[in-house]
Amino acid sequence: MAESALTNTGATLTPPAGWRGLVADWASDQRAFKNVSWGKAMMWIFLLSDTFIFSCFLLSYMTVRISTPVPWPNPSQVFALHIGGTEIPLILIAIMTFVLISSSGTMAMAVNFGYRRDRVRTAALMLATAALGATFVGMQTFEWTKLIMEGVRPWGNPWGAPQFGSSFFMITGFHGTHVTFGVIFLIIIARKVLRGDFDRAARGFFTSRKGRYEIVEIMGLYWHFVDLVWVFIFAFFYLW
Repeated sequence: MAESALTNTGATLTPPAGWRGLVADWASDQRAFKNVSWGKAMMWIFLLSDTFIFSCFLLSYMTVRISTPVPWPNPSQVFALHIGGTEIPLILIAIMTFVLISSSGTMAMAVNFGYRRDRVRTAALMLATAALGATFVGMQTFEWTKLIMEGVRPWGNPWGAPQFGSSFFMITGFHGTHVTFGVIFLIIIARKVLRGDFDRAARGFFTSRKGRYEIVEIMGLYWHFVDLVWVFIFAFFYLW
């Protein structure tokens, strides 16, 4: 709750109580956002808007799947791979999920070493995160190619409900685009970290004030969001 303040005449102003006081504190920007940088605030706003978009996609997918009278394809069969003469359901999806979740660990360590001013380890861990992300996109490309060769299209598929193809390409494609852009920016920022741009306050894109590695943390926020979204896609699209 905001503390009492003195006016120019010396009179004491009593802060409003209850919900009005809470709203006054947040609206006056004295506690909630006073120490938040512009970059972090903009990233949180972007992630919030992206949350709405992915939520709309997943809700639309669930609505279509529940309402369609045509049987929905079985994900365990559609996304199975034949290895050594044996059909293994969802093996590729499981590996993709493991790779992407592992990249969250390397990204978290990169942020940790970034605030320790360890340029080499920060850059190395960011590049490792980018490599894991690129591996995920590569496996997703293989998955797309396999399904396209088997006859899946945005307007139909050989296993049942025609909405399956449009749902699959829209949701996984939109997420894959996020991962791809994340990989590109990880490489760019890792290069700047390794060159010491943040230590010298070198001018250019994505370079913050001298000695500040905050951009690494902002990149981490984005990457963890992308990983979290995949958990929901994995649960609703592949396991349901």
